[in-house]
Amino acid sequence: MQHKISIASETDNNFTVALSGEVDASVYDEFDAAVFSRYEAAKRDVTIDCADLNFIDSTILGGIVKVYKRLHADGKRLVVKNLSPRIRKLFEICALDKLVELQ
Repeated sequence: MQHKISIASETDNNFTVALSGEVDASVYDEFDAAVFSRYEAAKRDVTIDCADLNFIDSTILGGIVKVYKRLHADGKRLVVKNLSPRIRKLFEICALDKLVELQ
């Protein structure tokens, strides 16, 4: 299955990264670059939209933790939204729901 990592929307205070398909270790560098290049350009809150996400692995989960730590250090907010029940359960098992705001 193909994947897609894209900037879905932007405002002065936030930008949204949309993940779709199967997002795993093979695309970690793409994920990291998409988030941090945009974040470094203008430090804003970040939303990760998972509406079309079918699969995520531990490497990307670790990448989300990295994003959280960076934003938290800068006083910014990370929200992960539109998780399928199966992927939400993975976030809960990994205790990421204690770090990241899930919507």
